[in-house]
Amino acid sequence: MKYLPVFILSAASIVAAATAGFAQQTPSFGFHYLQAEQAAGQKLFNDRCAVCHAPKRGQRFGPSLNGVVGRSAGSVAGFAYSDALKKSGLVWTEDNLRKWIADSASTVPHTLMPHVSFSDPAEQIYVIEYLKTLKGQAAR
Repeated sequence: MKYLPVFILSAASIVAAATAGFAQQTPSFGFHYLQAEQAAGQKLFNDRCAVCHAPKRGQRFGPSLNGVVGRSAGSVAGFAYSDALKKSGLVWTEDNLRKWIADSASTVPHTLMPHVSFSDPAEQIYVIEYLKTLKGQAAR
């Protein structure tokens, strides 16, 4: 009986070490979940946003969204933004992007951006996770 606490501590140490070793050798579930969100967001972006917005370079009907997360609204050079958006003072944080893609007209009244809103909170998350990946090349 006097060895039982030592045995329990030893067994717990072995389990902890094995768990830590396993965790180091296998990718985390969170990483795969993030990749899935980004892939879903890219699909939604391609289906509903890419007709107007270039994801990485160039402009279509709307400005490039490369580097949009953290950027000031209405700040891509050479694009004709509405006065309302230029004067909004918005920075494209995740929260502001979520509001914008849910209802741009309510977020910034008198904006010129017509779009199909993303009312599903999950879709909003997916699109924002994808937008966060668009930061490799300078917008033109």
